[in-house]
Amino acid sequence: MTAAARLVSRNPARLDEVVLERDGTDPDGFVAVCRRAREAQQGWARVPAPARGRVIAQVGRLVEANKAALAALVTREIGKPYAEALGEVQEIVDTCDFFLGEGRRLYGQTVPSEMPDKQLFTFRVPVGVAAIVTAANFPVAVPSWYVVPALVCGNAVVWKPSESAPAVAEALASLFWHGGVPREVLQVVHADGPTAFEGLSAALEAGVVDKVGFTGSTTVGRRIGELAGRHLQSACLELGGKNPLVVTADADLDLAVDGALFSGFGTAGQRCTSLGTAFVHRSVYDEFVARLGAALAAAPVGEPTGDVLFGPLINENYLAAFEKHLDLVQPHHGVHGSTGTGRITGDNPREGFVGDPSTGLYVHPTVVSGVSAEDELYRVETFGPLIGVGVWDSFDEAVELANGHGYGLSAAIYTSDAATAFRFRERCSAGMVSVNNSTSGAEAHLPFGGNGLSGNGSRQSGIWVLDQFTRWQSMNWDYAGTLQKAQLDTPGIGQGLGGGFADAAYDPGFRL
Repeated sequence: MTAAARLVSRNPARLDEVVLERDGTDPDGFVAVCRRAREAQQGWARVPAPARGRVIAQVGRLVEANKAALAALVTREIGKPYAEALGEVQEIVDTCDFFLGEGRRLYGQTVPSEMPDKQLFTFRVPVGVAAIVTAANFPVAVPSWYVVPALVCGNAVVWKPSESAPAVAEALASLFWHGGVPREVLQVVHADGPTAFEGLSAALEAGVVDKVGFTGSTTVGRRIGELAGRHLQSACLELGGKNPLVVTADADLDLAVDGALFSGFGTAGQRCTSLGTAFVHRSVYDEFVARLGAALAAAPVGEPTGDVLFGPLINENYLAAFEKHLDLVQPHHGVHGSTGTGRITGDNPREGFVGDPSTGLYVHPTVVSGVSAEDELYRVETFGPLIGVGVWDSFDEAVELANGHGYGLSAAIYTSDAATAFRFRERCSAGMVSVNNSTSGAEAHLPFGGNGLSGNGSRQSGIWVLDQFTRWQSMNWDYAGTLQKAQLDTPGIGQGLGGGFADAAYDPGFRL
């Protein structure tokens, strides 16, 4: 059995500052938490759904009241610029506001029966215990996409947050508990990845987990999906992306550059929806590359409490992965937008850096031009402030480049022509498409999720996530006083209901 690990989170902008230390849970502890959640779930499910919605409303108000403090903690623990962190916390508020109403709209349907004196109904019922595993890059918004609807639907939740963001997780859970969610109904488990996987496997084997939600890499997502499938469950998987941004000849280039800058370098490129490669029409390719490189060179990078495009990477593992991905840049590529590549140091400085780079995990942002479908950089999710730019001549080629890497989370197109926008939407394989906007920017009432290497088609947010946390149950109520057998005793026209075609002699010459 994997031993429990000691978890230590540090401020990535000031590595000598420990934010939180916690003893992790071992696999047996993970199973025990799931058992306690199982015991609490039925009582929570018996709370009327509108009342559960009111609890979520109270949580939303508490988060709103503590918005600045929670955002500051996000900035301190994962290095997200404070302005972005405020937006992330606002997404929790928006999600709570939306699902307050869903507590009154967990609609079933009445369905007409094929028999007299019989009624048919459908109901949404909770799945039971949901085990949720989330990543560090959105340590409060993404968990809320799982936790809020799961609770409204009457489930208990066992949440395993990223080991890089335990302080943020405890703060958010505390707001849920103070808002009225019972502690046994929402539980937080701290563990590293291997321990959590072993614990989840044991919990599924013990029958104390009914739904798995996972946000993270495609590699780990495959293993989670396989594990859930062995137990005849379908996991909710929100995985990686290599998100394309297509720029047409008639696009507003300044707007497209703004979109690429935010898509590629917001949150230091550490979003599943971050821009992977911008594909630009040949007639405006050189101009786009020049403008984007100039905009990036002028963008402030550094201390995340300041007004910067991005701050540090989340931790040393992210830094090591980013530096490895720089090896994908080949001699035939051009590099733009910074005075260096790799980690920013006194010997490898970035002009205009905000603060002292020696204290944290800061890296140079990089635009790589000349990317084609033959390059590994075209296919690999780099998860850092590194984007590619490629060229296209025909619309068919642009669509092929946008889809060919196999991911299908988010895509964007910049164009002045509505027909081009809709044709791209029709042929794009991504689960989310933006027109004249960035590849990033989810809203709480739209479905979020991807296809292909980006997920298994499950969706979060809006009414669509309800299908992840409820199961349909049908009920038939026969009050005829006698057994009516479906398909055998079904009356038809001409069988006691007024005659008609069933009474007519067959006429091979009959025409309607």
